[in-house]
Amino acid sequence: MKDNNKKTLITVLDYDANTFVEKTVTDVKDCLPYKDQPTVTWINVDGLDCPEVMAKLNEVYCVHHLLIEDILDIDQRPKMVEQDGHVFLAAKMLFYAADGQTLLEEQVSFILGNNFLITFQQGVEGDVFEPVRQRLRVGRSRLRSHGADHLLYELLDAITDKYFTVVDKVGERLEKLDDVLLKHPDPSVLKKIGKIKKDLLVLRRSVWPLRDAIHSLAHSDTDLVHDETRAYFHSIHDHVIQVADTVEILRDTTSGMLDIYLSSVSYRLNEVMKVLTIIATVFMPLTFIAGLYGMNFNTSASPYNMPELTWPFGYVMVLGVMLCIVIGMLLFFKNKKWI
Repeated sequence: MKDNNKKTLITVLDYDANTFVEKTVTDVKDCLPYKDQPTVTWINVDGLDCPEVMAKLNEVYCVHHLLIEDILDIDQRPKMVEQDGHVFLAAKMLFYAADGQTLLEEQVSFILGNNFLITFQQGVEGDVFEPVRQRLRVGRSRLRSHGADHLLYELLDAITDKYFTVVDKVGERLEKLDDVLLKHPDPSVLKKIGKIKKDLLVLRRSVWPLRDAIHSLAHSDTDLVHDETRAYFHSIHDHVIQVADTVEILRDTTSGMLDIYLSSVSYRLNEVMKVLTIIATVFMPLTFIAGLYGMNFNTSASPYNMPELTWPFGYVMVLGVMLCIVIGMLLFFKNKKWI
């Protein structure tokens, strides 16, 4: 979850094939010495609660105020925009929390410029970019021989790879639920199915718009993306489509499991109602007989007396008749395959 008291953190990674600098700064103006250098500069702003940072960013890197508004709008769909010599791209970073059940969603905004890339994160603890940072820290890394557009590809690729991890995790949860769905369709299973459906909805909202954004980036005519890098963006586009297709399959599977759950609950209810109906049906003639012989008539004064009431074996005879009725009805139900 986002920590509202967390201070905005700015980290700078400046590199080329032979040099690498990594440091944390407190002011965007501290990044100014790297602006016009031939090296590649990656500035990561973690936390969007500081208006001063955004204002200085506009001042130092001439970022259009409309792009600043897009960065601060964390609920927007992923998209790609070219404006004032910059390429803006918004994406959703998804990963599971430590409990393995809570899906965390964080918007990441990218501003690609000439020899620099600025990323903005909401401030959610953790991200998926650490493997990229580790590769940059390694000397003679091939990544350090490429430009800022290739760095953008690497970060987007890390986000996409995490989508596959999330999808695999959802698939594993569905497999576990499938094993207990028919045996124990209790309300806790329904709650878990609902949680998975919600996670898949978040995935769908994140993946489908990103597909269009990556497609627009790969086919844009901007000079900030080199021709050799466009092929990599096409690869990410294919991966995003693959994730999107898998999400749709899992959504269909989840809907099917929900139907199975409802059918199982309905079947159990029908079984209970059947048993209760059989019991009520069996007791109907027994109730009639018991009510008939429970009438308080004076048999000695009535011309239509009930001789069974004075017969020594009358009580046993009535019980025997009742027992025969019960056995006969149960045999009849079994013959009809109702029980």
